[in-house]
Amino acid sequence: MPPRRPADLPAAPVPVPDAPKPATGENQDAPAGSGASPACLAALMVTHGTGVRAAETVPGQDAACAVVEPVVVEALTLRTDAEPRRIAFQPPVTLSCAMATVVAQWLGTSVQPLARGHFTRELTALRVGGGHECRRRNRSSTGALSEHANGRALDIFGFVIGDGKVDGTVVVEKPDGASQQRFLAGVRQSACGAFMTSLGPGSDAAHSNHLHVDIQERRISASRFCQ
Repeated sequence: MPPRRPADLPAAPVPVPDAPKPATGENQDAPAGSGASPACLAALMVTHGTGVRAAETVPGQDAACAVVEPVVVEALTLRTDAEPRRIAFQPPVTLSCAMATVVAQWLGTSVQPLARGHFTRELTALRVGGGHECRRRNRSSTGALSEHANGRALDIFGFVIGDGKVDGTVVVEKPDGASQQRFLAGVRQSACGAFMTSLGPGSDAAHSNHLHVDIQERRISASRFCQ
């Protein structure tokens, strides 16, 4: 009996690939606009206290203004040699978890030591403005979106020292006296290293009364824009 031709042979079953395994680990990215990933938020809370919580997603939000891993920052606790120090955000702001982490590190390594050095008191609060806000740069009607649109920027209007009475609040627009001026100069210098962008009074009219800091992604990671 002649051998069967290939066309007469039954077709071999097509192998079915295994279902992909879900990615795990701290480097797994959360979808844009989702709540903060357990890893990022948990790490932030362990290090900087329970004044941070996951932000609720906003139904119908413009996809261009989605925040990756949004968190609401009411306060950040800094671990010191003496005792934990709580820095309130007045009012609370919504930021990306990555931005909140950078802000917390900057406060702990630079701003709090500067406050102690210039005033022998602790930084207790930040007077802040925009965190997450769906808008274009400098509130223009045209042009690129601001980093605020994705929760990667923060505007700071003042730094509250101690109880706010003895040394008062260092107002970014108008520091009172030499000590406040030197403190603010140190803060702005440190912000140039901590953030990708740092703009304050003297840079342009849009930033004449506050310090804007953000973590804008750039082609060269070491690139900074600081004025």
